[in-house]
Order: sequence, then C-alpha cells, then structure tokens
Amino acid sequence: MSTSTIALVASRIRVEEKLLLESYAALGANVVRVDERDIALCIDRLDVNALNAALGGADAVHDRGIAFGTSLHLGCVLDAAGVVCVNSERVVRTCGDKARTTIALAAAGVPQPPTRLCFSTEQALAVLDNELGYPAVVKPVVGSWGRLVARLNDRHAAEAVFEDRETLGDWTHRSIYLQRYVAKPGRDVRVFVVGDEPIAAVFRTSEHWITNTARGGRTSRAPHDGVFGDVALAAARAVGGGIVAVDVVEDPHEGPLVLEVNHGMEFRNSIEPTGVDIPGAMAAFVLRCARAARERREEALCIGVEQ
Repeated sequence: MSTSTIALVASRIRVEEKLLLESYAALGANVVRVDERDIALCIDRLDVNALNAALGGADAVHDRGIAFGTSLHLGCVLDAAGVVCVNSERVVRTCGDKARTTIALAAAGVPQPPTRLCFSTEQALAVLDNELGYPAVVKPVVGSWGRLVARLNDRHAAEAVFEDRETLGDWTHRSIYLQRYVAKPGRDVRVFVVGDEPIAAVFRTSEHWITNTARGGRTSRAPHDGVFGDVALAAARAVGGGIVAVDVVEDPHEGPLVLEVNHGMEFRNSIEPTGVDIPGAMAAFVLRCARAARERREEALCIGVEQ
C-alpha cells in the first residue's frame, strides 16, 4: 500500500505539533504542514482541484488550529468537498460551544452537572436563587484554558460578574451558561479518547478550584478504564467521536460527571505521567482514517469503471 499523505493544519507549531510531526514521520507518513492563514478557499463553488492543491494532495487532514471559528469554517469546506478531517466539522462545532456540548451529552444520557442556559441577568439570578443555588459556576459558551470561568459564591458576586459580561458585549457573553458547583476532591480527570478507545488519563490537581494545567494544575496518572473510561467514551461518542479529551469531575454523591469535551486539546503535560505515546496514538488513528478514505475512493473508481 502506498504511503498516506496527511495535511497538518496549524498556524502555530507548539510542542504538541512537533510531537505529532515526529510521530507521523516514525509511522512512515508524508506530512504537509498547512498554515490556514496562507490559503484562500473558493466557497461559491467547490473547486476540488484547488482545495487539493492547497492541502498538498493529502489523503486526510489533521486539524490542529487554535481558533475555533477558523477550524469550524475550514471543516465546513472540507466536509462539503468530502475530505476526511480529524476532527470533523460536527465535532468541532459541538465541542467548541459548551451549550451544544451539554445538549449532545444530555441527548446521549451522559451524566453531567445540572446546567442552565439563560439570556438575561434577571433570569440567571432567578435560576441561581431558586434552582442551582450557591456556589455556582458561570462559563463562556466559547472559550478554553479556564479563561472567564468564574465561581459565584453569592448573589453579590453573581450580579458583579453578570454586569461585567454584559459590558464585554460579545455575543458569546449574551448566553449565560451556568452549572452547579461540584465539590470535587481538589482535582478533576482528563481522559484522552482516540477513535473508539480511551487511551490515557490524568488527574489534574490544584489548590485552586480551577485545575486546568494552563492555570497551574499538576498532572498525575489516572485510570483510563473503569468508570472514567466508560463515561469518557460515552461523551466522545455523543459529540461525534474522533480525537477528544473529556474532562470529568468526581461528584461525592453522583459519581463521575462530564464537564467538557475538548476537540483541540494540548497533551504535552500528560505524556510523562501516563507513560502513553499520546501523539503516536493520534497519528496512527488519522492514518487509519486516511487509508479508509483512500480505499473508499478506489472502490468507487472501480465501480465507475465497471459501469
């Protein structure tokens, strides 16, 4: 079988992308690095030849873009053109919006904290007073690295934070995403799911209630099978599969609850504590997707010739 070509889409080459490039090379793949800022895509009509040229003739695309909107729109074009992209436009669209994620998890019966979506300060305060209680957590529907996530300890704190969000003025702050605060044991769990398999997991521990590694959280190995693996796999399937990281919190009464599903996660701080070749597993999965896509194309060509 001929060597597969993968287009690695990334505007910045961080440690993660360097590790992925090394993994693809070790697996014998051809890799074309594509900076999405350098391409222009015709969208009033699908110019497949031009798209193929922009992607270096790739059999599949591995999207490692850090901008949600860019990945979403690129995925739309790739999906319309029938180009395999990991992650797909559906996964990016669902994971990149916390409200969409929550709705997808609920439809699949995946356990998560009580969550409310409000569109005015007055309604959000009423929900906190009468349903969720204090403390509670407010999150931007679009965002990462724990930015603009706030713990609301009482009504005064809620009023202040909601006023700030209204003043910010961005559309993402007009939708007020509230979750009941979970008294976790000083840590949460991040489970990496590749394809249909949880491959690794870490505890993220911090004295601060936000345990993201971007905010100083420390990582240590966690079990990726059992209850953590089961709930993470269910969450990954709910959003459409692919390569995702599922954040799980241990509720003292309800057990593991899913907080978020991330489509473009970082993983540099999780390789050493888990002992798992995370980028190698990611690269191998994308290559399997590329080979499957090529086989489908070749089969379609054969059928066309026979007809």
